[in-house]
Amino acid sequence: MIEFKNVSLVYPNGHQGLKNINLKINDGEFVVVVGMSGAGKSTLIRSINRMVTPTEGELLLDDQDILSFKEKQLRKLRTEVGMIFQSYNLVKRMSVLRNVMAGRLGHTGTLRSMLGLFPQEDLQLGMSNLERVGIQEKAYVRADQLSGGQQQRVSIARVLTQQPKVILADEPVASLDPPTSHKVMKDLRRVSKEDNLTTLVNLHFIDMAQEYADRIIGLRDGEVVFDGPIDQVTDKTFEEIYGRPIKEDDLLGGDES
Repeated sequence: MIEFKNVSLVYPNGHQGLKNINLKINDGEFVVVVGMSGAGKSTLIRSINRMVTPTEGELLLDDQDILSFKEKQLRKLRTEVGMIFQSYNLVKRMSVLRNVMAGRLGHTGTLRSMLGLFPQEDLQLGMSNLERVGIQEKAYVRADQLSGGQQQRVSIARVLTQQPKVILADEPVASLDPPTSHKVMKDLRRVSKEDNLTTLVNLHFIDMAQEYADRIIGLRDGEVVFDGPIDQVTDKTFEEIYGRPIKEDDLLGGDES
């Protein structure tokens, strides 16, 4: 379980990214976070792996307050909390499989990873995860030879190879066309459910939020303005989250956060 207890974050420039957040995210939930640009969506999920550090409150993962973690504890935390980025974060000159094996970095160590000295069972795990997202035939192709959708599926395979408890996905389909976006979201939801992973996804695509989420969290100006299961979500819910009537751009994807 992930639990935010009165969590706030003020950036050095004085901007308040999060305001008094109180949330419980249950094991195995597929949660979509929505809101306007600047609402705090990225700040919220990036606080869970301490890419940003809240300035007040407690943030618990399995009953441990990660805000008190020191360097060694943070390294362990980041093996347990995987991250998927909008820009894929692949090493373009390396093969797909080598990119996927980067997910084992926290387990094998930097030197062995740089030299490609992975145990056979780790390599089998990486190939298996490429198969799960349907691109095992690309294992030995350079990452820069792939389409955007294929690159994002490589990043899903990489995070699965990390074997985390939690997946954070920060606008994972913002750079993709709608059909490809649906393919990526279907893969992400399917593997999350298969492995019982707790997954938090930031999305601007309202139709996708409604289609794939178990639960919607709505943020506005760093505060939670809605939190509920998908069967309680209506068009009016999104109007309340966005603080205005919903436009066509909101349905198809809007500004990045």
